[in-house]
Order: sequence, then C-alpha cells, then structure tokens
Amino acid sequence: MLLSDFLHGLTWQDVPAPVQERTRDFLVDLLGVAAGGINTRLSRIIRDHAADQFAPGSAPARMLLDGRPVSPAGATLAGGMTIDAYDAHDGHRLTKGHAGCAALPAAVAMAEATGKLDGGDLMISLLLGYEIGTRAGIALHRTACDYHTTGAWTALSCAAIAARYLELGVDQTRHALGIAEYHGPRSQMMRCIDHPTMLKDGSGWGGMAGVSAAYLARSGFTGAPAITAEGADVADLWGDLGQTWRVMEQYYKPFPVCRWAQPPVQAVLSLMQGHGLCSTDVARIEIVTFHQSLRLATRTPSTTEEAQYSTAFPAAVAAVRGTIGSADITEAAFSDPEIRRLAEGMVVTENDAYNTAFPARRFAHAVLVLQDGTRLESPPTEARGDPETMVSRDEMCTKFHACADPVLGSAHAQALRAAAEALVPGQSARHLLDLAVMGP
Repeated sequence: MLLSDFLHGLTWQDVPAPVQERTRDFLVDLLGVAAGGINTRLSRIIRDHAADQFAPGSAPARMLLDGRPVSPAGATLAGGMTIDAYDAHDGHRLTKGHAGCAALPAAVAMAEATGKLDGGDLMISLLLGYEIGTRAGIALHRTACDYHTTGAWTALSCAAIAARYLELGVDQTRHALGIAEYHGPRSQMMRCIDHPTMLKDGSGWGGMAGVSAAYLARSGFTGAPAITAEGADVADLWGDLGQTWRVMEQYYKPFPVCRWAQPPVQAVLSLMQGHGLCSTDVARIEIVTFHQSLRLATRTPSTTEEAQYSTAFPAAVAAVRGTIGSADITEAAFSDPEIRRLAEGMVVTENDAYNTAFPARRFAHAVLVLQDGTRLESPPTEARGDPETMVSRDEMCTKFHACADPVLGSAHAQALRAAAEALVPGQSARHLLDLAVMGP
C-alpha cells in the first residue's frame, strides 16, 4: 500500500480491536504525561515562546493544558516539548525514541485548526503518528551515520497527520513528507545525554517542522522525495502498512526518567522489595548496564533534565523512596542526604553482553552491598512495560492520576481520562479537546 493511500484512507474500522485499545491507552498516558510536564520550567518557557512568536493567524489551535491560541505549528511545538519535559512517555526500542510525544499535540492542533472534530479522525491521527513515525525512525537509524533525536523522524509523522487533516493530494503529501524530512531537527541525541539540557529529544521541534511542512506543501512549496519513506533501501519497512501495527511494539514507562536508566532502577527496586530492605541497610549500590545507560552519568543533578538523564540518581531515589514520582526529579529531591549518599557512591560499569543486546533488549543488574558486607545481586533485568509484558490498564490509570491529579485537580483529571476513553468515531471530540487544552 502506498504511504499516501494509507495515511489518507485509513479508517478506525480498519484497525483491529487490540490496536484500537493500545492507541487509546497511549492517548490517556500521553495526556497524563503532559500534565506531569506542564509545571516544569521547560514547559513554561516554550509555551510563552509559542504565544509570543507563533501568531494564531486565521486557523488557530490552543496549546495543550494552556488554552492560549497560537498557530498549529506553535501548538505542536509547545505540546511536544511539554510532554518531553516529563520523561514518562511511551517509546520504541529500535527507534530509541518516542513516536507519541509529538503526534498527540499535532493531532489536537490540527483538529482544532481545521474544525474536523470527529473522534475517529483524532484516534486515527494519533495512530498514524506511531505507524509512520516508528517506520521513519527505524529507516533513519538504518541510513544515517549519527544517532538523531526523536524530532528527526516525528517530523514525517506530524507532516502526515497535518496532510490528512488538510486533505492534501498525493503530490502535495509527497512534498509535505519531503519538506518535513529535510527540515526535521537531525540533532545529536548523545550530546543531550552527555550534557542534559532543555533540548531533550527534539520531539516538539520535529512536530513543528512537520506541521509547517504540510502547510507549505498546500501552498505549493516543493520538497519530495522523503528518502526515508521512499528509498529502495528502506522499502521493506513500508510494505506492511496496515498489516504490521507498530503501535503494538511501543513500550510503556512507569517512571519519569530516561528508559535507559529504568532497567537499573527496576533491578534495585526488585532487590530492595524482595529482601524487605530500607536504604539505610545499604552501604553501596553497584550497577552493571549497557554503554548508553552508563553515559547517563549525572550523579548530583541541579536541574530536572539532569535528574531525568541519569542512571545513578534515579536508582538511588528508587532505593530510598521505593518509586520515582514527579517530586523526585525536582529540586526538592536533589539535596536529600540519603539519596545523595547512594548516588555519589554508586559504582556503574558496562557489560559486553548487555552492549551486544542493545537496542533490541536493554539489560542491567544491580548489586546491593549491605552494611554488614553481604552482597545481594539481581538477575539480568529489563524495564517494566515492554510490549511483550505490557502493564495492566489499571496500572496505567494509576500513573495517569498520579501525574494529573496534583496538577489539574482530581475532577478535571477524571473528566479528561473519561473523555479520552469514550472517544469514538461519529462523535465530536470537542469535549475532549476542551479538557485537553484547559490549563491547571
């Protein structure tokens, strides 16, 4: 099936029931993560920037959990970076990135800007973000020499979402994808791993480029082809559209820190809980992991970005607090003496077998050295929420409310989740959109 035919022709009725359910689960999860990110300094800066620099024009869209009208590109930028600000969003092992992060703001923005409010269209648009974004991400990793951020390939998926809402023709759609690929932010992910800042994963910037690309193509701007979608060397990735559903390959993140840190976190939690320990029982933690996880080297963060792009700090938080929540990646946790003791004294090394398994598998194990010298070692451990062992919907709902209730209030959060879960074709998404853009 041609990519253009797929993105313009797909209906909700074409989608198997398990795929519909997974897409809806991720819709709810992304909305919760957006709520988790809305009060970060990153989100406040980018939303004020969008309000100042992205004029709403003749077809405005309101920003997620903010409500101010801006251009659709500006709303996608702000929404994608707000979700990125709270590193608890779904992802994919082979893309080493996050397809849903920009797709949701793009879909919401384009529904608002075009007035096409059918619930099925909104769900299909989010699903397109996963199906096209994941394939574009794998294609880019296969064909480019550097490890680029998520925004490099979500530019294509957001262009596709906007092209569908704008009802672009075949040629215009090709140009939209080509413009998006060319202008997508091919930024270096490991730079942000080594030097954590608000740049994060580039998701919002890629979404902005993609939505802009579709509007440019509608005006006659040319840019085809998108070689990661049309190249002969990646044709195998696109030939199974509508047959292989890439949304089913996404993982779920229980904690708001980099996925590469979550196998060590899980290994520490399993040992602590399995042996009924408290942190003061532990003299030292040793982590054995893969190279990319080792590169998350911050031990004493001073910003939430440094806390999220760390292996030692969240592993120490998990040992002390038994989980990792929003308060644990903010300044309130950075001076905790017990967390600092374990993070600063942690020994982190890499393992050749774990390096070989990456990125398809992400393994780590932990050793707890107790105060009496006893050594407790976990087996090789992977993060919870991988697609083969997806968590329950109840756990996802618990996470949603843990993210959203303190920020939005329980009534707003409950209404938002209920509206997302009730979204169906043939009914207006207006109620959901109004709740999704309503600020705290």
